[in-house]
Amino acid sequence: MASTETTDTTADTPPVKDSLGGLEAGLDALETSAAGRPPLKQTLLNKVLPPVVAVAVVLVIWQALISLKIVDDPTKLPSPADVGNEFKDAWLAGTLLDYIWTSVSRGLLGFLFALAIGTPLGLLVARVKFVRAAIGPILSGLQSLPSVAWVPPAVIWLGLNNSMMYAVILLGAVPSIANGLVSGIDQVPPLFLRAGRTMGATGLRGAWHIVMPAALPGYLAGLKQGWAFSWRSLMAAEIIASSPDLGIGLGALLENGRNASSMSMVFEAIILILFVGIAIDLLIFSPLERWVLRSRGLLVRN
Repeated sequence: MASTETTDTTADTPPVKDSLGGLEAGLDALETSAAGRPPLKQTLLNKVLPPVVAVAVVLVIWQALISLKIVDDPTKLPSPADVGNEFKDAWLAGTLLDYIWTSVSRGLLGFLFALAIGTPLGLLVARVKFVRAAIGPILSGLQSLPSVAWVPPAVIWLGLNNSMMYAVILLGAVPSIANGLVSGIDQVPPLFLRAGRTMGATGLRGAWHIVMPAALPGYLAGLKQGWAFSWRSLMAAEIIASSPDLGIGLGALLENGRNASSMSMVFEAIILILFVGIAIDLLIFSPLERWVLRSRGLLVRN
């Protein structure tokens, strides 16, 4: 007679409910650890120490070029001490912060104007086929045009004043902002748009609630590029169109150093221009990027 014994495996198999509970607990723990703030020591090692080491290496190499007489002409390469003295003199004279504020205030205000113009222009180009066919290639051409090319006509049209500075900034930044938004909108899945129309989000409401949030990564990239063009356009305008009535910004400081054959002043201006660019990125655009990545679940902490 055939055996009818069967193997009871239920005792060795964990309940499904317990398995799912353990999996859920593991996912919750993973999410909690990923969202937690890293310790201060890790932040210092990963974020602060690398740029400090990089700056120290540059200073050591710079000083070595002077000490080893590889470059012994101070009119070509000043020592770090000479540049430091230039910063010290400007600080004691009370002009250092004035240089920075003159350029930063112009740059940020001009960028806000460019943002107010470039955003609706980008939406119009992205959503209206006729407008895209008409001015889309023009925007791409303007984006590739060097910003310094706009300084001579702006001076002729508007004269040596702040309006000329803002005009150069707008012509340099608006195409980048508009093209960045167009690129972001082109990458929005059509399903999002259809879902929005189904729920009644059409026209301006659809643009505000559906199109802009979905196109935010591309739009943010356009904003970063727009700021870069704004800053470079402003520096070109301040270098070429310097005037006592306009005050002394960082570009004018660079030109004054060239006219005085003072390489320490030239290096002072270059360092300040780099400092402002890095500071704007760290204080404005980097937090925005982290917020966008975090809102989409793309921010990974190692």
